[in-house]
Amino acid sequence: MPRLLAVVVAGLMAGLLALSLFNVERELSVGRVQLSVQPFHSGSLDVYVPVVDWGVRFPGVRLPARLHVEVRAIDRVTATTVATGSPDAIAEVRHEARDAIASYLLLLVLVTAGAAVLGAALMVLILRAPVRTLAWAAPPALAWALAVAFLLAPRGDLDQPEYYAHGPDIPVALKAIQDATRSSTNLGEAVDEQLVGLARLLEPGRRSTLAGLPRLTVASDLHNNVLALQALARAADGGPVLFAGDLTDSGTPLESAVLRDVVSTGDPFVVTSGNHDSDTLMRSLAARGAIVLTQFGRLEPDGSYGEVVVKVGHLRVAGYSSPNERRAADGFRDRGAEVTTAQQARFAAWLTGLIGKVDVVMVHEPALAAPALSSLRARGTETPLLVVEGHTHQQDVEAAEGVTTVNGGTLGAGGTGNLGEGQNLGLAVVTVRENPFLPVAVDLVQINPGDGSATASRARLGD
Repeated sequence: MPRLLAVVVAGLMAGLLALSLFNVERELSVGRVQLSVQPFHSGSLDVYVPVVDWGVRFPGVRLPARLHVEVRAIDRVTATTVATGSPDAIAEVRHEARDAIASYLLLLVLVTAGAAVLGAALMVLILRAPVRTLAWAAPPALAWALAVAFLLAPRGDLDQPEYYAHGPDIPVALKAIQDATRSSTNLGEAVDEQLVGLARLLEPGRRSTLAGLPRLTVASDLHNNVLALQALARAADGGPVLFAGDLTDSGTPLESAVLRDVVSTGDPFVVTSGNHDSDTLMRSLAARGAIVLTQFGRLEPDGSYGEVVVKVGHLRVAGYSSPNERRAADGFRDRGAEVTTAQQARFAAWLTGLIGKVDVVMVHEPALAAPALSSLRARGTETPLLVVEGHTHQQDVEAAEGVTTVNGGTLGAGGTGNLGEGQNLGLAVVTVRENPFLPVAVDLVQINPGDGSATASRARLGD
């Protein structure tokens, strides 16, 4: 029995080795790709463009391995045709890609099964076992053949991609995807050639394009980590930033001075306070040109209030200060993070008066808004509402009955004191339609502060 077990294990290990090493290259009309498998990962179809160190990952593979498609070269003419949205060109490339994957998997079935037989045979020779022991090469060979054919082959619609990069430029890649229908005269740069061609494959013709639509960069919970401001500015790319509280830890004048450059990360920079912010901080931001929103109206540098609903581009935006905001008169004392039912009721009354008059509402604590949003969803709303939240340090998107809530996580990775604790920098990019207003997609971005690697998952909302 030990001999038979050794033969079977040798066959399985040989098949695994073949799975890891075997790769092929295929020529498609859009360019040349290399196909391979990376075992011991969560199952996915992985498309990677090394020249820009950027890729996209789809679920749908049931084997714990990545079916890896690496783009080695791009045919510019075909890529340009695909980028302009030609249905015939897109259909041809997708058909070619399916055939390339199918032919690779067929070869991989033969290679892994053959390697399993050879590995088992080698173990038989090493052990000097009887020739009839070779019959035990069949189980590992069959196991690998079935695993490749039925578990490695991608299944489903592959419509929930996760974008990733091994550098800090994932927001640039996301923007390139949205700009995929730009004219061919702008396709000369290597980055655009690669990203645009691939982006059109990721946005099938049956789905509406996001090109040219307004983008809102959503963030919160910086907690004094000024090192993350560059990532925020890069993600915003000159557009508006909606910051849902907790820029600092206590809102002291020293912290306010350290964060003097935060206003320049967005155009405009729109903020409402969190429980770690203070009235002093909010006034200093207003003096520097930020749009500081409260339930009483836009905070002016002199402490007075303007309109409750402000225009950010064509969008109507309002914000609600944290009821636990710290106060200079109280020595910036920590007022806790809990919200009461009375505070929830006041928020609900405030929001009810704004329905139909506002597109975006900003609030730091999700618990403060939860009862009001639950009631709003229960009775329905004729006009879509986007609610930007923070506080939990957890990224989240929820869309139901016309109400979409977005939490970008923690831009500061929980603060500078937590950078070694495995917490990623988080933010969100929301793509919207105007006239009438409608959120159509949310990209949740996470950046590892240690090595700069980044991932981004896209949630397509109902068009």
